Amino acid sequence: MTIWITSLRHAPEVATRIRPARIVSLLSPYDVFPTFEDHPDEHHLCMPVHDILQDRDGATAPTLKDVERIVEFLEPWSGPEPLLIHCWAGVSRSTATAFIAACLHNPDADELTIAQALRSASTSATPNRTIVAHADAVLSRKGRMSAAVAAIGYGEIPDEVATPFMLESRFAPARRPPG
Repeated sequence: MTIWITSLRHAPEVATRIRPARIVSLLSPYDVFPTFEDHPDEHHLCMPVHDILQDRDGATAPTLKDVERIVEFLEPWSGPEPLLIHCWAGVSRSTATAFIAACLHNPDADELTIAQALRSASTSATPNRTIVAHADAVLSRKGRMSAAVAAIGYGEIPDEVATPFMLESRFAPARRPPG
């Protein structure tokens, strides 16, 4: 199982190449969401969320309910076919959602290990911290997801959009102290 992360610009070509089992599109509410030929609508989640950390100027930050919807959509994904996640630039909303998918499907893995794998896969990955904080609560990770994203810091700013990249989706269980 692999997770592919890309920008809106590259999403159609990546989808054609990898033939994903599921697709998550995270765009602003006023954007036009793409359709993917030969892909069932029930396996394509269109999430109208702004890429901001807190509400401002009529724009609403991603909510707990938004993240619950993402987790609900990602839970059934388990087969060998890849997952495709895209946002406008392939930097923030999509990388946060990829991090959620990896944490969701590896409940005993170390969050920092997953975040470091994300950083190794893309120097521009900058997961939206509000999305990650909500996921931390939804997945009962006790602040570890947020701490892991803070530890990898902000990524490099791409010239236009990030280069599509892949994240492995299987991680070894962490050795945690009892209690």
